[in-house]
Amino acid sequence: MKVLHVITGLGIGGAEQQLRLMLRHLPARSEVVTLTHPGPVARGIEADGVPVTHLGMAGNRDLGALPRLTRIVRQGRYDLVHTHLYRACVYGRIAARLAGVRAVLATEHSLGDTQIEGRPLSTGTRALYRATERLGTATVAVSPSVARRLEGWGVAPSRIHVVPNGIETARFGYAEDARRLTRRTLGLPDGAFVVGGVGRLAPGKRFDRLVRAVASVPEARLLLVGEGPERERLLAAGRECGAADRMLLVGACEDPPPAGAERPDLPSLLAAMDVFVSTSPDETFGLAVVEALAAGLPALYVACPAIDDLPPDAAPGARRIGPSVPELISALRGIRDARLARLPQPAAAHRYDIAHSARQLMSLYEQAVHGTPPPAKRAAR
Repeated sequence: MKVLHVITGLGIGGAEQQLRLMLRHLPARSEVVTLTHPGPVARGIEADGVPVTHLGMAGNRDLGALPRLTRIVRQGRYDLVHTHLYRACVYGRIAARLAGVRAVLATEHSLGDTQIEGRPLSTGTRALYRATERLGTATVAVSPSVARRLEGWGVAPSRIHVVPNGIETARFGYAEDARRLTRRTLGLPDGAFVVGGVGRLAPGKRFDRLVRAVASVPEARLLLVGEGPERERLLAAGRECGAADRMLLVGACEDPPPAGAERPDLPSLLAAMDVFVSTSPDETFGLAVVEALAAGLPALYVACPAIDDLPPDAAPGARRIGPSVPELISALRGIRDARLARLPQPAAAHRYDIAHSARQLMSLYEQAVHGTPPPAKRAAR
């Protein structure tokens, strides 16, 4: 099967890295078009042997991109077009139809209660999404929570299929040697209590709350993995709180890392932590929490549909907390005092193994190309 993936951009981000990981496990002949920003993830996808074409789209209203994309789809003779992220879903569905491709899937990666891809929702956004959604064969939601939001937008339940995000579970298994080496590389003392976070340094992630909480736990060090517009503001907050010398912002981490990379990869950075915290109040999945649990870390989170949609015993190391800084401070002190041993990988980590998600997605591909899709299937809450 020949499949074209259309995505809005390929800088380092959750949806972008998830696409690269999924391509590694899909038994299909795949190619990728990025509408904008062919960044590090584009280079990684090409290094994995998948061709990437940059459409050069100038902005949301660059209507000249539509005939260019339609031409690519028509000339490629694809069996199926799979779109990712809002702008690519809108343009990609239209282009696929104009090019005569009838099998069109879209994955909704980042639909929150009040935002989509970090931007506030509007009536126009919903209307355009619903209008173009009808041009596709089906819509893939990365969690049951996203599926419910899509239904709330008016997308027919029969058109929605849940295929969760995934991780290469075995890669995240805890290794004591990786912990020691990474701490030595980063200049972290062996006995330090290291609080970690992973994600784009953007206002919606609320890492400022994590900075203030760590400042109130004198023994704690903060290790943040990610890059974004809030970097300088977070460093300034650390200086104001008197915690700047206990903060380490290591930048974005491409995962999987490029061949020959010398800096620690994500599993090694997680191995260096003692507790993981997700302060974001509005998540569509919460993949970073799943990765932390796979690394044996206790995980505190404000919102994580990936965990909330599973039975409680599937992730015994995960704990939901409120958004307030005092509650986070109390939780961090409790974990510090408990001196917890590394936890085994929970059922949740294996539930979200990428190989399982790839099989589910490939089944949807086969159904879209060769037969009528069955009724949507939902994961039990």
